[in-house]
Amino acid sequence: MRKLVTTMTLLASALAFVLALAASPAAIAQTGNGPDTANPSSVRQGPLPAPVGHRQPRADQVPSEKNLSDPNSAANREDAALDRSIKSICRGC
Repeated sequence: MRKLVTTMTLLASALAFVLALAASPAAIAQTGNGPDTANPSSVRQGPLPAPVGHRQPRADQVPSEKNLSDPNSAANREDAALDRSIKSICRGC
């Protein structure tokens, strides 16, 4: 009987805690971290800045495509060998 009373008490207190968290206004309402719509000067205009570390490379920073079709390069020979070995695995796909 004592275990039953203890268990019921713990369940009731846990339920009251969950209901208190769910019913609190802070859990339902959003905080005022966004722009102030009453003050038009605080509303952001234009595109957002790019994240740090993400950039578009310039043309001189991109590797050339001249060596892609060279059959004598080591990378192309390895690719050809891999293609031959995969062909035996892949059945008509």
